[in-house]
Amino acid sequence: MSDPDLGARIDALEMRLTEQDVVIDDLNATITAQWRQIDALARRMAKLAEEMEEAGSRPGTNAPEPPPPHY
Repeated sequence: MSDPDLGARIDALEMRLTEQDVVIDDLNATITAQWRQIDALARRMAKLAEEMEEAGSRPGTNAPEPPPPHY
């Protein structure tokens, strides 16, 4: 193996490593954004579940609604 061939191989490996670092950073940013969104949605869902539970436990919520005035 000659020195020019070794230098070209090292250059190619360095370029691949740089490209892989960029892809890894992009994937990390995407995953981080997705986890933030998942956390926000989980909090909203928990809040809605609490509100539904509270609404169901209020007295008189199971009573049928009166018919509208035009009946």
